[in-house]
Amino acid sequence: MSEAQPATAVALDAPDPLASARDIAAAIAAGRWSASAVVEQTLARIAALDPQLNAFTLVTAERARAGAAAIDARRAAGEPLPPLAGVPYAVKNLFDLAGEVTLAGSKLLASDPPAERDAVLVERLDAAGAICVGALNMDEFAYGFTTENSHAGACHNPHALAHSAGGSSGGCGAAGAAALVPLSIGSDTNGSIRVPSSLCGIWGLKPTYGRLPRTRSYPFVYSLDHLGPFARNVADLALAYDALQGHDAGDLACADRPVEPTFAGLAAPGPIRVGILGGWFAEQAGEQARRAVARAAEALGATETVVVDGAEAGRAAAFVITASEGGELHRLHLRDSYQDMEPLSRDRLAAGALLPAAWVQRAQRVRALWHARMLAAFGRFDLLLAPATPVPAPPLGAASIEINGRQLPARPNMGLLTQPISCIGLPVVAAPVETGDALPLGVQLIAAPWAEAVALRAAWRLELAGVARARAVPAAFAGLAP
Repeated sequence: MSEAQPATAVALDAPDPLASARDIAAAIAAGRWSASAVVEQTLARIAALDPQLNAFTLVTAERARAGAAAIDARRAAGEPLPPLAGVPYAVKNLFDLAGEVTLAGSKLLASDPPAERDAVLVERLDAAGAICVGALNMDEFAYGFTTENSHAGACHNPHALAHSAGGSSGGCGAAGAAALVPLSIGSDTNGSIRVPSSLCGIWGLKPTYGRLPRTRSYPFVYSLDHLGPFARNVADLALAYDALQGHDAGDLACADRPVEPTFAGLAAPGPIRVGILGGWFAEQAGEQARRAVARAAEALGATETVVVDGAEAGRAAAFVITASEGGELHRLHLRDSYQDMEPLSRDRLAAGALLPAAWVQRAQRVRALWHARMLAAFGRFDLLLAPATPVPAPPLGAASIEINGRQLPARPNMGLLTQPISCIGLPVVAAPVETGDALPLGVQLIAAPWAEAVALRAAWRLELAGVARARAVPAAFAGLAP
């Protein structure tokens, strides 16, 4: 909590549109900015800049203004303010927002009744003082890596508008990279936080499976779905994650574990034993991805490569489990509304609904074996380092990507390096490593179960060293400050 501040009659400064979440909250608590001015500026930026990006599918202006007025009233009354007071944020449009229809990227849900309550993670950010300004574009039902949504339109990468922002949380990546909001929350089933973070050059956190509750968010694959935050710096990422933590009985997979604050421990001293994942994670990485890993490894003092057998099989298991559970979830949509579904995913969902049970059972056994092998590696290392995406953002509509001379289908293979980790539920920070290339690309800082704090500390060290930092907001977006 911030200290209570007396009301002030001094003229307020104009907010900085590129300010971090931490700086926004501090300026509001100190009376330099008002929450209302921050929200109005945010809404104006979205109106002016989002037509180029198509990151937002909904702007909740009335809700945001009411939230900002409430924060300003609390400060005027001399009340202590919560840690994210007045900080704008947005959510992937699979999170319930009270009074709004939860679309999950699909027109099939447009006639559903509005949500009666916010998703639990939305409630928690609001309780921390943050202000929701809208919902963000995504692949339909979270099945994709490029956010080329045939219903809402494609989401564009701020660093190269003709290129993908990644997916399925592409709106989160684009909105963060263009500084439309300092924070957002998305979902990650097979890489949907880490891929947009990598392609858009910002930070993302996929916590341990079961760490954050998914209550009142639209599901994709129950046994693989994770929720987590995006931010433009590590401190903001940790602050958002700390606000999101806590058990909720509405999600049976949510572990009943104590909240473990990470922001206060970012600068904790002590060695972090880092291993460099080789094998699959090196073979499937393009030249820029390998250079990003090398830069991060040098900064973290990592010299040893470790090969854990089974990554390719783990990825195959993730494909089978994803298709099977996703196909079953959408069985009625496939039967009744096939022609209205996203063409890029409906055939895969239909195939998944027909998979033999024996295949799924075998995939679960492979998953368990791969999990055990990866856990064994944490007997020697605190953190494992790997690329987040094999290549930087492909052009929108690209049929293929080239990895080390091989042409591979673009849409499924942007998750080549994230899927094996999602499959076993490990916590990962996606770190945007600066390589000097035209487009950004990130690495994965992979920790043992429940060790998000370790990954965030390593991320903090990379950021302090200048090795990993959010790519600068493109001039076309930084230069416009309504």
